[in-house]
Amino acid sequence: MSRLRSLISACFALILVFGLGIASAHAATVEVKLGSDSGMLAFEPSTVTIKAGDTVKFVNNKMAPHNAVFEGHDELSHTDLAFAPGESWEETFTTAGTYDYYCEPHRGAGMVGKVIVE
Repeated sequence: MSRLRSLISACFALILVFGLGIASAHAATVEVKLGSDSGMLAFEPSTVTIKAGDTVKFVNNKMAPHNAVFEGHDELSHTDLAFAPGESWEETFTTAGTYDYYCEPHRGAGMVGKVIVE
């Protein structure tokens, strides 16, 4: 009986380990539009909440040019201006925290955003 219990425990442990590994291997990608569908100078959505390891895809939408500059995080910043509709780039966030960003040409108009990484 003890051997059967050990075997069942070992199988359960393997399922748990592999199951958690598979769940964490499926990182998500969230899309943020640069310029709202209605033509406003805004990131849409302005705040996204993701898990560590997830990716944010920034897509030029309307009212170009746009970029995304992350305060204090040059490694995440995309300072080149996106002019063409549909032009995009991706940033993967590996560390939990709050990342504030803005569109350099339109910051004065309130085009700011936030990525919250849990």
